[in-house]
Amino acid sequence: MDVDKIGTDAGLVWQALSAADALGVKQIKKATKLKKEEIFAALGWLAREGKVNIAVDPEDEKELLVSLA
Repeated sequence: MDVDKIGTDAGLVWQALSAADALGVKQIKKATKLKKEEIFAALGWLAREGKVNIAVDPEDEKELLVSLA
C-alpha cells in the first residue's frame, strides 16, 4: 500500500468522522467506500498524529468506535 494512498484515505476517514460524534468501522466503511484494510491503515495514520480516539463499543465488544480527538 502506497503511503500517499494511506494519507488520502486518512483524509476521507477524517471527513466522515467530522460529520458524526463517533462511528464504528462498518459505518466508516459505508461512508468512505474504503476496504477494511484501508480503513485500519488510515486510522493508524490518524492515531499516530493524535487526531482520533479509538475505543471498544460498550454495546458490541467486537466493534470499535472512533471519534475525533
